[in-house]
Amino acid sequence: MRENRPKSRLLALGSAGALVTATLIAGAVSAPAAGAVGRPGPDREAKGAEIAAARAAKAGIKWQDCPDDWGLEKPIQCGWVSVPLDYAHPYGKQIKLAVDHIGNTGTKKERQGALIYNPGGPGGSGLRFPRRVTTKNAVWANVAKAYDFVGFDPRGVGHSTPISCIDPQEFVKAPKMDPVPDSQADKTAQRKLAREYADGCAERSGAMLPHMTTPNTARDLDVIRAALGEKKLNYLGVSYGTYLGAVYGTLFPGHVRRMIVDSVVNPSREKIWYQANLDQDVAFEGRWKDWQDWVAENDATFHLGTTRAAVQAKWLQLRATAKKNPIGGVVGPAELISFFQSAPYYDSSWVPVATVFSKYVAGDTQALVDAAAPDLSDTAGNIASENGNAVYTAVECADAKWPTSWQKWDRDNTRLHKDYPFLTWSNAWMNLPCATWSAKQQTPVDVKTHKGLPQVLIVQSTRDAATPYDGAVELHKRFQGSRLITEKDAGSHGVTGLVNPCINQRVDSYLINGKLDGKDVTCTPHATPKP
Repeated sequence: MRENRPKSRLLALGSAGALVTATLIAGAVSAPAAGAVGRPGPDREAKGAEIAAARAAKAGIKWQDCPDDWGLEKPIQCGWVSVPLDYAHPYGKQIKLAVDHIGNTGTKKERQGALIYNPGGPGGSGLRFPRRVTTKNAVWANVAKAYDFVGFDPRGVGHSTPISCIDPQEFVKAPKMDPVPDSQADKTAQRKLAREYADGCAERSGAMLPHMTTPNTARDLDVIRAALGEKKLNYLGVSYGTYLGAVYGTLFPGHVRRMIVDSVVNPSREKIWYQANLDQDVAFEGRWKDWQDWVAENDATFHLGTTRAAVQAKWLQLRATAKKNPIGGVVGPAELISFFQSAPYYDSSWVPVATVFSKYVAGDTQALVDAAAPDLSDTAGNIASENGNAVYTAVECADAKWPTSWQKWDRDNTRLHKDYPFLTWSNAWMNLPCATWSAKQQTPVDVKTHKGLPQVLIVQSTRDAATPYDGAVELHKRFQGSRLITEKDAGSHGVTGLVNPCINQRVDSYLINGKLDGKDVTCTPHATPKP
């Protein structure tokens, strides 16, 4: 999942579209085709990954100053790594991955190699990771002494041979239909939109779709490792990046040196991805209530009510108003959910979201329009937003087989909506294209420990909305010898970037000295936001 940005949203398992400051460029190149390698099936792809990694190790990465419009200041440098579109045919069509890095800030002696980062999504760009050094991010200062920070755009994302499903300006247009259906006709209309979206993906990006899988992205990660000249991978993955890490650790156990996964997607085959999205709806409702409790406690600042029920009543009133007459002509219920859901995602959004809500109730509608409406003049941002959603959909649809029966979707989401109304239907519509997906759908990797996998550090808050706590427990069971740090009574998504010495010191100790506690650890929560 991506880091949040103003006026943007995360793609998490089930939110709806996100903004990344990037202009997309195509990076597909072709290479001469050659005979198939090895046996059909997974062995052939494993062999293909080996061939691609050996080729990348030889080629290396030609680092240069980043293009001006990528928003990455010196001394960050950018480059490209070529990978096969299809690892079963390693000499066939190649695609280019955009990679960036910044050298370690310590001495030559202190350097321990590269730390590669994935922020999640699927569909998130990791290119901003080296900016933790240029912006002097204090939480990462110790680790930066020991490691080069490396980011990349995964296949299909941003500067890495991007995919698309719909015209970007069309994608961001508002107001959209209210996600909560009032009738069968509403459901029929949403089903039609989902089917058209799936068809649009096939039309605009059909050749890429069968290969937009997490196992292929894990193979790409191994090729990047080789191109960097690293014998083993040091990896930090957040949100979907934890599932990418879990699959990498399963496919390449002997290539892992250190791995931290933060805010964990449940890697169970039964959860990927249909059930994971339903579980998310339940967790979002819980965190939405946490935020409302906090807003009520700070009524002196926000004047939205002194109880959760009072804040919820104001929310329902706002929703009803926007449904009847979209605010500013553009902010309807769909746009409201997109904006307000950043509060259950991240504590850093608690104050901004409550402030906008408070201004609206006090009579200032413009603040809400500015925050929640699309900016049609931001064409680069809209291209990035559409691309992020396309990759999210393509990866989740390709990774696993989805129910094709509308009755099942309807039954499951109708039942959940009764008790967990905040996100359920918007999440359902976002994922429904997978029910009519035309490209091949895989069986998820069976995530588990194989010989050579070192101890992995797992970090998770108990009230995380996007990746519920059970996911961390499940991965902990599957990765033998792993250690779990639990941030109790907290729920911000992406824990390692927050100030919490109990966690920060352990992350430093693991990455710098390879040391983990003898047993799992529970930490008290980071500081609650102050209005």
